[in-house]
Amino acid sequence: MASSWGISRSMAEVHALLYLSDETLNTDDMMSRLDISRGSASMTLRSLLDWGVISRVHRRGDRKEYFSAEQDVWKLFRTILRERKKREIEPLLDELLICRDLSAMLNPGRKKRKLDPEAARLKALNDRLDNMIEFVEMINSVSNHLMNSSGKGLELAVKLISKAS
Repeated sequence: MASSWGISRSMAEVHALLYLSDETLNTDDMMSRLDISRGSASMTLRSLLDWGVISRVHRRGDRKEYFSAEQDVWKLFRTILRERKKREIEPLLDELLICRDLSAMLNPGRKKRKLDPEAARLKALNDRLDNMIEFVEMINSVSNHLMNSSGKGLELAVKLISKAS
Protein backbone atom coordinates (compact mmCIF):
# COMPACT_ATOMS: atom_id res chain seq x y z
CA MET A 1 0.00 0.00 0.00
CA ALA A 2 2.90 2.36 0.76
CA SER A 3 4.15 2.48 -2.82
CA SER A 4 0.70 3.35 -4.16
CA TRP A 5 0.46 6.18 -1.60
CA GLY A 6 3.91 7.48 -2.53
CA ILE A 7 5.66 6.81 0.77
CA SER A 8 8.64 4.61 1.54
CA ARG A 9 8.27 1.05 2.70
CA SER A 10 10.07 1.74 5.98
CA MET A 11 7.78 4.72 6.67
CA ALA A 12 4.72 2.50 6.16
CA GLU A 13 6.17 -0.32 8.28
CA VAL A 14 7.07 1.95 11.20
CA HIS A 15 3.67 3.63 11.09
CA ALA A 16 1.87 0.27 10.91
CA LEU A 17 3.90 -1.04 13.86
CA LEU A 18 3.05 2.01 15.96
CA TYR A 19 -0.59 2.00 14.87
CA LEU A 20 -1.10 -1.66 15.74
CA SER A 21 0.98 -1.63 18.92
CA ASP A 22 -0.76 -1.75 22.29
CA GLU A 23 2.02 0.32 23.84
CA THR A 24 4.33 3.17 22.99
CA LEU A 25 7.62 2.09 21.42
CA ASN A 26 11.10 3.57 21.39
CA THR A 27 13.55 3.61 18.52
CA ASP A 28 15.36 0.48 19.74
CA ASP A 29 12.07 -1.45 19.89
CA MET A 30 11.26 -0.50 16.29
CA MET A 31 14.75 -1.28 15.03
CA SER A 32 14.59 -4.73 16.62
CA ARG A 33 11.06 -5.61 15.46
CA LEU A 34 11.49 -4.33 11.90
CA ASP A 35 15.19 -5.13 11.45
CA ILE A 36 16.05 -1.60 10.31
CA SER A 37 19.09 0.56 11.00
CA ARG A 38 19.17 3.39 13.51
CA GLY A 39 19.58 5.90 10.66
CA SER A 40 16.56 4.54 8.82
CA ALA A 41 14.48 4.50 12.00
CA SER A 42 15.52 8.05 12.87
CA MET A 43 14.76 9.45 9.41
CA THR A 44 11.46 7.58 9.24
CA LEU A 45 10.34 8.77 12.67
CA ARG A 46 11.24 12.35 11.75
CA SER A 47 9.17 12.09 8.57
CA LEU A 48 6.20 10.60 10.40
CA LEU A 49 6.43 13.36 13.03
CA ASP A 50 6.58 15.99 10.25
CA TRP A 51 3.45 14.48 8.70
CA GLY A 52 1.74 14.63 12.08
CA VAL A 53 0.64 10.98 12.13
CA ILE A 54 2.73 9.99 15.16
CA SER A 55 3.69 11.81 18.33
CA ARG A 56 6.43 11.68 20.93
CA VAL A 57 5.55 10.27 24.32
CA HIS A 58 7.75 10.73 27.37
CA ARG A 59 7.82 8.21 30.19
CA ARG A 60 8.65 9.52 33.63
CA GLY A 61 12.08 8.37 34.75
CA ASP A 62 13.09 7.17 31.27
CA ARG A 63 15.38 9.22 29.06
CA LYS A 64 14.40 7.42 25.86
CA GLU A 65 11.83 8.89 23.52
CA TYR A 66 8.77 6.80 22.88
CA PHE A 67 6.31 7.14 20.03
CA SER A 68 2.66 6.41 19.37
CA ALA A 69 0.49 6.66 16.27
CA GLU A 70 -2.79 8.51 15.92
CA GLN A 71 -5.51 5.92 16.52
CA ASP A 72 -8.54 7.82 15.18
CA VAL A 73 -8.71 6.80 11.50
CA TRP A 74 -10.76 9.89 10.54
CA LYS A 75 -8.23 12.23 12.14
CA LEU A 76 -5.39 10.23 10.58
CA PHE A 77 -6.93 10.54 7.12
CA ARG A 78 -7.55 14.29 7.59
CA THR A 79 -3.93 14.76 8.67
CA ILE A 80 -2.62 12.86 5.65
CA LEU A 81 -4.98 14.79 3.36
CA ARG A 82 -3.79 18.11 4.82
CA GLU A 83 -0.13 17.16 4.29
CA ARG A 84 -0.69 15.88 0.74
CA LYS A 85 -2.60 19.08 -0.05
CA LYS A 86 0.23 21.22 1.32
CA ARG A 87 2.94 19.21 -0.46
CA GLU A 88 1.19 18.44 -3.76
CA ILE A 89 -2.00 20.33 -4.54
CA GLU A 90 -0.95 23.83 -3.45
CA PRO A 91 2.43 23.78 -5.30
CA LEU A 92 0.69 22.38 -8.39
CA LEU A 93 -1.85 25.20 -8.32
CA ASP A 94 0.93 27.78 -7.89
CA GLU A 95 2.82 26.37 -10.90
CA LEU A 96 -0.31 26.25 -13.06
CA LEU A 97 -1.01 29.92 -12.29
CA ILE A 98 2.58 30.81 -13.21
CA CYS A 99 2.22 28.90 -16.50
CA ARG A 100 -1.05 30.70 -17.22
CA ASP A 101 0.55 34.10 -16.52
CA LEU A 102 3.52 33.25 -18.75
CA SER A 103 1.31 32.10 -21.60
CA ALA A 104 -0.69 35.33 -21.35
CA MET A 105 2.56 37.32 -21.57
CA LEU A 106 3.43 35.62 -24.87
CA ASN A 107 0.71 37.58 -26.55
CA PRO A 108 0.81 41.15 -25.20
CA GLY A 109 -1.06 43.62 -27.37
CA ARG A 110 -1.46 41.20 -30.26
CA LYS A 111 -4.90 41.38 -31.78
CA LYS A 112 -6.70 38.10 -31.40
CA ARG A 113 -8.14 37.79 -34.83
CA LYS A 114 -9.80 34.54 -35.79
CA LEU A 115 -7.40 34.13 -38.70
CA ASP A 116 -4.26 34.52 -36.60
CA PRO A 117 -3.08 30.90 -36.01
CA GLU A 118 -0.69 31.86 -33.18
CA ALA A 119 -3.45 33.72 -31.32
CA ALA A 120 -5.76 30.72 -31.75
CA ARG A 121 -3.05 28.37 -30.47
CA LEU A 122 -2.42 30.54 -27.41
CA LYS A 123 -6.14 30.81 -26.72
CA ALA A 124 -6.49 27.03 -26.86
CA LEU A 125 -3.48 26.67 -24.53
CA ASN A 126 -4.93 29.19 -22.09
CA ASP A 127 -8.32 27.47 -22.20
CA ARG A 128 -6.67 24.13 -21.27
CA LEU A 129 -4.72 25.79 -18.47
CA ASP A 130 -7.87 27.51 -17.20
CA ASN A 131 -9.71 24.18 -17.16
CA MET A 132 -6.89 22.54 -15.21
CA ILE A 133 -6.67 25.48 -12.78
CA GLU A 134 -10.44 25.36 -12.22
CA PHE A 135 -10.25 21.60 -11.53
CA VAL A 136 -7.32 21.88 -9.09
CA GLU A 137 -8.98 24.83 -7.31
CA MET A 138 -12.13 22.71 -6.93
CA ILE A 139 -10.10 19.80 -5.47
CA ASN A 140 -8.37 22.29 -3.15
CA SER A 141 -11.72 23.67 -2.00
CA VAL A 142 -13.21 20.22 -1.41
CA SER A 143 -10.07 19.26 0.53
CA ASN A 144 -10.51 22.31 2.77
CA HIS A 145 -14.08 21.27 3.59
CA LEU A 146 -13.05 17.68 4.29
CA MET A 147 -10.27 18.73 6.65
CA ASN A 148 -12.29 20.80 9.09
CA SER A 149 -11.35 20.18 12.71
CA SER A 150 -14.53 18.32 13.67
CA GLY A 151 -14.09 15.81 10.86
CA LYS A 152 -17.82 15.88 10.15
CA GLY A 153 -17.30 17.05 6.56
CA LEU A 154 -15.16 14.06 5.71
CA GLU A 155 -17.42 11.53 7.39
CA LEU A 156 -20.53 13.02 5.76
CA ALA A 157 -18.91 13.05 2.31
CA VAL A 158 -17.78 9.43 2.62
CA LYS A 159 -21.22 8.30 3.78
CA LEU A 160 -22.98 10.18 0.96
CA ILE A 161 -20.63 8.86 -1.70
CA SER A 162 -20.86 5.28 -0.41
CA LYS A 163 -24.67 5.43 -0.51
CA ALA A 164 -24.67 6.90 -4.03
CA SER A 165 -22.69 4.04 -5.54
